[in-house]
Amino acid sequence: MENFINLLQIIVAISVAYVWIFRFGNVVNEFTQFGLSDLTRSFVGAAKISLSTLLVAGIWYPSLVLIPSVLMGLFMISAQYFHFKIKNPFVKHLPSLILLILCAVIAFASMKQIAGLVL
Repeated sequence: MENFINLLQIIVAISVAYVWIFRFGNVVNEFTQFGLSDLTRSFVGAAKISLSTLLVAGIWYPSLVLIPSVLMGLFMISAQYFHFKIKNPFVKHLPSLILLILCAVIAFASMKQIAGLVL
């Protein structure tokens, strides 16, 4: 199970890095559609890349995983909100919805591991 959660951490991190590095033009267009500023876009990008880095580092240091997975999940909830706000088709919701589910699984597993260590 631990290897599966580590794989999910890598999938989330690579997905976020891919979108924010190689598909940045799409990010710019989406944030413009959402009516968000360049400063907001830059903050979100820096935060997501930092959280992705912490998720990968969490493979070796599991205590780092819970907070980044929860925060990344909150970013994905925000993405869902903005997609609904501008009435995007469901297909546009899918990437952030899938990442939200993966972050929830990672966070749940991390909480379970932390609870196991405490008990």
